[in-house]
Amino acid sequence: MSKFDGKVALVTGGGSGMGRATALAFAREGAKVVVAGRRAAEGRETVRQIETEGGEGLFVQTDITQASQVEELVKTVIANYGRLDYAFNNAGNEGTPGPLTEQSEEGWDFTIDANLKGVWLSMRQEIPQMLKNGGGVVINMASNLGHVGMANMAAYVAAKHGVIGLTRTAALEYGATGVRVNAVSPGPIATEMPLRAFGSQANFEQFFQPLIPSGRVGQPQEVAEAVVWLCSDGSSFVNGHSLVIDGGLTAQ
Repeated sequence: MSKFDGKVALVTGGGSGMGRATALAFAREGAKVVVAGRRAAEGRETVRQIETEGGEGLFVQTDITQASQVEELVKTVIANYGRLDYAFNNAGNEGTPGPLTEQSEEGWDFTIDANLKGVWLSMRQEIPQMLKNGGGVVINMASNLGHVGMANMAAYVAAKHGVIGLTRTAALEYGATGVRVNAVSPGPIATEMPLRAFGSQANFEQFFQPLIPSGRVGQPQEVAEAVVWLCSDGSSFVNGHSLVIDGGLTAQ
């Protein structure tokens, strides 16, 4: 028997990168997986890969910065599967780098909404459904930049610090109910997001490898495995924690 037989997992931002890798990892462990995201083609491709491997999945096009769409997303999960056990609130973006005094209000709001407000809107709908089951696990996507600062990334850094604070607060509020809330804080991972900034995989790796004690950048599957563990019974006493996954970068 797999870890999550009979369980239902929701992954936002599941059309690529760490979201897709985690959706596939949940499915391999037996969960039915609902993939949410703004990009329909990418989200449906994740579901296709799940089904190719013998799993069951469903794509729901969703902008997690819109309260009504998040509400409809979770209603769809319940209508199709009758329950929600695990949620990986992964959707987000890096924003536009630059000095904080040169950031536009629109750019600030866009980054905060995608990375922080969307996590709150998601938890607001997910947790009540988990309470109906007698428990569940929420994993929020933070970042190693939620633990340190970084020049020219003010909105993103502020949002990720906020995600960690929100995660800890939710863990305190719901820990006694059987709902655990944790976060993952990846560092440099080979996904679309950093490649947009560096232009190529080679440039990305060339920049970060000398900085990371482990000597390499991370892979999406390594974050996916951490999320699966945090949802499993093996982490049953882990609550309100942000797990840094960055090869030791922020340990320096």
